[in-house]
Amino acid sequence: MKKKSAPGAVTSPLIRKPIQRRFALFLLPTFLCFCAGFLWPFIQGIYLSVHSFTTTSNATWVGFVNYTKAFNDAGFRQAFGYTALVAVVSLVLINVLAFAVAYALTRGIKGSNLFRGVFFVPNLIGGIVLGYIWKTIIDSALPVSMSIQANYGFWGLIVVMCWQQVGYMMIIYIAGLQAVPEDMLEAARIDGANGWRTLWHITLPNVMPSITICTFLSLTNGFKLYDQNLVLTNGAPVRRGIGQTEMLALNIAKTFSTANQRGVAQAKAVLFFLLVTAISLIQLSATRSKEVQQ
Repeated sequence: MKKKSAPGAVTSPLIRKPIQRRFALFLLPTFLCFCAGFLWPFIQGIYLSVHSFTTTSNATWVGFVNYTKAFNDAGFRQAFGYTALVAVVSLVLINVLAFAVAYALTRGIKGSNLFRGVFFVPNLIGGIVLGYIWKTIIDSALPVSMSIQANYGFWGLIVVMCWQQVGYMMIIYIAGLQAVPEDMLEAARIDGANGWRTLWHITLPNVMPSITICTFLSLTNGFKLYDQNLVLTNGAPVRRGIGQTEMLALNIAKTFSTANQRGVAQAKAVLFFLLVTAISLIQLSATRSKEVQQ
């Protein structure tokens, strides 16, 4: 017997049909905001990347000269390699630490809710403020400033990124761990599987959707990092005119502030977008293929 929907239910035809007829009215505000805030600036950015300009009203067509200059810029290549290194190292450390904390806090320890809040708080602090706080702490603990020693600057960035993002990723991992089917864990215990085997063969495969999300977020955050890089080192130390700790976003911003280089900076921004998009798609494809279908 087919169950009838209550007259006031969302699935009721009395409610659903008027919404279906007027769906464009509901979508229009969001669509207009999307076009104004993302789509139009994105199209305008691609357009300006093949022009020389100081303002958008006096752009002069130059073709792919800006892209050639971007590829030939040693600072841009240095920034790409440095950004990739920071992104990979932070990706591994953030996810390992976040999963370890999440796993510990789902073992039924006392005060787990308090610890979750404490670990999440750093994510609420703005990047600029966070950078100044950690710059003071790290520089006071080191024999030389991070702006003088590139290795110190690198690990300073890693520490700040981990401290800020581990709590956020921890929340996602906790949700994934709590969704692991209890009957599978019980079956593993009955079969005599120890904690390591249960973690490796039961827990991790079932947490792969959370791993996919956290890997994507930490990877893209690593490539897009700007404010902490600006505050901690501002690209210093500089050798032969190239900032040794300068990441891609900071390199693009500095290029844009240079006279007659805004077109080149825009070309770098387009290349930056394509790079992050390609890496993200590859990562999503690789991790989703390992997800367990429940």
